[in-house]
Parts: sequence; C-alpha cells; structure tokens
Amino acid sequence: MSIDLTPLGFRRIPFTRELAVSERFALPHQAEVADALAETVHRRMSAALIAPAGTGKTVVLRTLVAALPEARYQVRYVKVTGLSKRDLCKEIADACGLPPTGIYPALVRKLQEAFAHCVETDGLRPVLLLDEAHDLRPESLAMLRLLTNFEMDSRLVVSVVLAGQPPLRNLLGRTDQVAMAQRLAHFATLRLLSRDETRAYVEHRCAIAGAQANPFDDDAYEALFEISRGNLRAIDRLALKALERIAKAGAGAVSTGDVIEARKELAL
Repeated sequence: MSIDLTPLGFRRIPFTRELAVSERFALPHQAEVADALAETVHRRMSAALIAPAGTGKTVVLRTLVAALPEARYQVRYVKVTGLSKRDLCKEIADACGLPPTGIYPALVRKLQEAFAHCVETDGLRPVLLLDEAHDLRPESLAMLRLLTNFEMDSRLVVSVVLAGQPPLRNLLGRTDQVAMAQRLAHFATLRLLSRDETRAYVEHRCAIAGAQANPFDDDAYEALFEISRGNLRAIDRLALKALERIAKAGAGAVSTGDVIEARKELAL
C-alpha cells in the first residue's frame, strides 16, 4: 500500500518511471548523446549506446524516438534477453507486426523484405532499437549483421541502435564480432550525475510532481549524492523512500537521518 504524500504538497507520486519525455530533467550530456544517435540514424547508419545501469539509457532512447518523426521513420523496440538467433528473429518479427513463424533463414528474409517494403512502398526508414543488448548471445549479435545486409551490402536500409550495459562493449570487441562492430558508425556512453546535478534533478522531480516547497534540507541532498553516487535509479528509489518515511512520521522535510534510514530499507 502506497503512503499518501499529499500532505507534502505532491499531486502525484514523484520519482517513478511514469514520466513524459517533455517532463524529463534536461541534462546537456544526455541531450548530446540523443542528438548524436539521431544524427547517425538520419544518415541511415547504426549505433551503440553503452552505459552503466542507472545513467539514463532509457531516457535517451525515449528522447531519440521523440526526435524521429513518425512521418519519416518506423521505429520498433525490442527488449533483448539471452535468446537464440532464431528466437530473437521471432521477437523482432513480432515487434514489426509479422507472423513470427518459419525456419530461421526464412525469418531473416521475411524481415529484410519487410524493411525494404517499408522504405520502397511506405516511404519510411525502419529503425530497430535493441535494449539490454548486453544480454545478446554472440550468435544472435552476428545475426543482426545478416539482417542489415542488403544487396551484397550495397544499400543502407535499416538502422540498428544497440543499447546496453558495459559488457556489450566486450561482446562487440570479440574477434568473431568485428564485422558487426564495424557496422556501428557511432558509439555513445553516459555518465553519473555530479553533486550539483543530483540536487537539481531531485528539485525538478519534486516540482513536476506538485511540491511547492523543497522537501529536502541541504544536508539531505548531500546524503542523497554520497549514497547514490549520482546514479539516477538509486536517486529515485532513495528519495522516494525518504519522502515516504517523513510522510508517515508527519515530518515536514527530509533530513540526513531520513536518507540514511531509507537506505537501510533498500538494496543500495
């Protein structure tokens, strides 16, 4: 059962993932990454976004999608698991609205035909976003090279954006993945927030959730940063848990002690 935060001035629960792209906290380094990925896609090429969990990969992907007009692009999103190449093909086919049936070579051809039809008939540029790509099996990653090979590699038809945690870089660095790595025209990464960015981020998330007054004291912001080390996911969980604690206790603002106690209730 959720704790009522309205006494603290919140109109909705803060620090959840239910956040519109238009309401995101504008971080210049995230915007630069999203712009670079969009430019790569505009050039009909593929890219990789490799960064630790909690640094904003999902925010960047959502920003990228928002920057690709539906009138020009057909974007398909697939969350990767450790699937075989055939099963990954089926997942991609399903995301593209195709019957995920048939033997593996037929699935690859079916997808290539669908991507080509998208360009030649619908006038749309297909874009495939593969999230959690660090979980790709090597043979599944190699399959993507086949999927993007059109007319003996003479045409750029589909753009692939691989997004994943640092192990993805190791996967792409394997000797048997050189051909796929060379297809990626841009490699992007993200960093953790600074101390000042952490405070500004928390203030922003509280404000868009309706808080009129600052619910954290200065020392609490320091504690949030020291414990989270600028990891967005950790900040969200820690800040929300601390707010729930003071709401339950009837206090007016989060203190350092509240943040420390909140940490004890989380796996941080």
